[in-house]
Amino acid sequence: MSNTHVPLKARKVSFAWEATPLHWVPGDPFTTHTINVLHLLLPAGERWFVHVYKQVLPLIRDERLREDVIGFIGQEAMHSQAHDEVLPHLRDQGLDPTPYTAQVDWLFEKLLGDRTLPPGRPRRWWLMERVALIAAIEHYTAFLGDWVLNAEALDRHGADPTMLDLLRWHGAEEVEHRSVAFDLFEHLDGGYARRARTWATAFAALVFLWQRGARFFMANDPTLTDGRATFGDFHRRGRSGLLPATGAVLRSIPGYLSRDYHPSKFGSTEQAVAYLAASPAAVAAEKFQEASA
Repeated sequence: MSNTHVPLKARKVSFAWEATPLHWVPGDPFTTHTINVLHLLLPAGERWFVHVYKQVLPLIRDERLREDVIGFIGQEAMHSQAHDEVLPHLRDQGLDPTPYTAQVDWLFEKLLGDRTLPPGRPRRWWLMERVALIAAIEHYTAFLGDWVLNAEALDRHGADPTMLDLLRWHGAEEVEHRSVAFDLFEHLDGGYARRARTWATAFAALVFLWQRGARFFMANDPTLTDGRATFGDFHRRGRSGLLPATGAVLRSIPGYLSRDYHPSKFGSTEQAVAYLAASPAAVAAEKFQEASA
């Protein structure tokens, strides 16, 4: 764990997917596709983060927090792009995610999008609801980031190195900026009732969307004749370290709901920064930016 504050910057990474197999965790379609749900949820979700935060910027009265939010926006925009670029590779391998991503796009663009509300309290209420939702979601993206940075079972199982680098680059940045969304919520609102209510919404939505996405992938995988995704599969992979452990997911709930919660108490900034200093994609992006300067 670390409370170290580091300036946030977007790293313009790129990945080549030609050599990544459909089942990038060898012999394990379920683990592959459960993690692949990230590619379905994150592009639309992180575009939504950016859209909401651009509306919030004029309301921020703390200059360091404002700089953190600007850095957060840059990082989230790159995350969205990087995961979006995996989808054509899936299509080339016979797994078209469009039916699912169309539903996710509707969720973020319509259900959680801007509404025609009168100025003043109603408009601010809806903006603060979304700021609180993002804080709750970021609790889980940081949880997943910390998990994947330490998921040595994926390495032992021979997971594709390019996909692991994407996941760990993204996870490291989630740990690096894990306090921003909560600090912004506290700065603008901070109400405990809103925090608890939006956590319940976010958690239920993530569980529903994740299991639905895993089932979609397993059912539409062209190499499987009877692809299924069950909670038992998830629990067993969690016990082996290939997915987050069920107990760890459950323990994350009282953490966020405790009165003295702060994201800096979870995860290690030093570990995240160390990975970003060694990530092949992040190192290549740094060298390209230096050469272009």
